[in-house]
Amino acid sequence: MKIAVVGATGMVGNVMLQVLEERNFPVTELIPVASEKSVGNKVTFKGQEYVVVGLQDAVNAKPDIAIFSAGGDTSLEWAPKFAEAGTTVIDNSSAWRMNPNHKLVVPEINADVLTPSDKIIANPNCSTIQMVLVMNPLHQKYRIKRVIVSTYQSITGTGVKAMEQMENERKGITGEMAYPYPIDKNCLPHCDVFEDNGYTKEEMKLVKEPKKIMRDDSLRITATAVRVPVVGGHSESVNIEFENDFELSDVRKLLQETDGIVLQDNTDTNTYPMPLYAANKDDVFVGRIRRDESQPNTLNMWIVTDNLRKGAATNAVQIAEYLVEKNLVNHEQLQNA
Repeated sequence: MKIAVVGATGMVGNVMLQVLEERNFPVTELIPVASEKSVGNKVTFKGQEYVVVGLQDAVNAKPDIAIFSAGGDTSLEWAPKFAEAGTTVIDNSSAWRMNPNHKLVVPEINADVLTPSDKIIANPNCSTIQMVLVMNPLHQKYRIKRVIVSTYQSITGTGVKAMEQMENERKGITGEMAYPYPIDKNCLPHCDVFEDNGYTKEEMKLVKEPKKIMRDDSLRITATAVRVPVVGGHSESVNIEFENDFELSDVRKLLQETDGIVLQDNTDTNTYPMPLYAANKDDVFVGRIRRDESQPNTLNMWIVTDNLRKGAATNAVQIAEYLVEKNLVNHEQLQNA
């Protein structure tokens, strides 16, 4: 397998390389790709150094799979060029997610939609992935009517510039700002840009993407997304109203038995999910499960995951693993091209 990682020198790109190595993905040739200013730099993979190349050189190399984490504009311009060359693209930006001609995939939920003809596959938004992984088994059993989600999102979702802003603020240094206000000792109810309806783009991703992934347009979802001075991962307070009633013990058992979810739900021992302990892990952690006593058939819960791993890199690599396992990559065709 010849694998390109586009955006290999970025925060998510680095984690993608780490996850590919940890999961022993069958990489026979790695092609690290980045913008022109990073061409010639080196990245390390499995103890070996690789020279970063530009996008056109990567297209010419005809990789089997190209995993993108380089921003929407880069994806819109270059993903089709890779696809035309026969490469299967897994894109971590928002560029293709809601395009009806492209699949939006969380492997544990809907990998079965993928076919060999899917040459550009969208990786969902980080905060969407952790929420739908929990929503899906509950929806199958109890039928979800409405979801209210408030997020507490790590600055790592913004990138290196945000990390530098927070570190500068903690050291009393004036520097470049990733946000319009200080982030240390603060919370910003402002993730991504505001849209005409008063919601941010991030909030609307949480509204729209689950419907596509779970194949159910009837889901009613409303969201408030907040950036917090945290590094380890995204947290979500989620309120779910069902058509059918439930027993809390059954809900806990169902989630405990769901692949990719770890239940941390014991108030007697102060056991609940926190980004501090979710960092560098691939699981989605769920706890604080309790009835909403203000109305029937409604549940409250707290969901945490490392947004750079399952929220981005790990989910993308899992898609690649599925493509290889199901023989959905035209490997021979590329080698003979």
